[in-house]
Amino acid sequence: MTLRQFFQAFTLIDQNRDGFIDKEDLKDTYASLGKLNVKDDELESMLREATGPINFTMFLNLFGAKLHGSDPEEVLVNAFKLFDPDAKGHISKDELRHMLMTQADKFTAAEADQMFQSSPIDPAGNLDYKSLCYIITHGEEKEE
Repeated sequence: MTLRQFFQAFTLIDQNRDGFIDKEDLKDTYASLGKLNVKDDELESMLREATGPINFTMFLNLFGAKLHGSDPEEVLVNAFKLFDPDAKGHISKDELRHMLMTQADKFTAAEADQMFQSSPIDPAGNLDYKSLCYIITHGEEKEE
């Protein structure tokens, strides 16, 4: 799955669009799929798999560990390196935001903003893409 596909899945489940997946979001998602009799303990069990509130980063953590069809970390890092010709290890959030909103499967401004809320951005406004790739492929941020 691509980052865009993960984000689209997150957005579909986040029914109330508050940036977090909670029990009501899961209930609403199941209801939209025609399953109306989901028990609260089933939903709570799903939510307990996370170590905290399920924002987009936590969503990546949960699925990164479970999906074996994702690209290897090296492939993702190499894709980001195309936008980092000086090999600094980060790319400008503003430049990436512009690309996300103008290329291929275009993000809306709100989608881009929501993605960056859950991404490792330094004080200068740069995305640490190596850390993001680690989160996607390993399910948690590495300790440095």
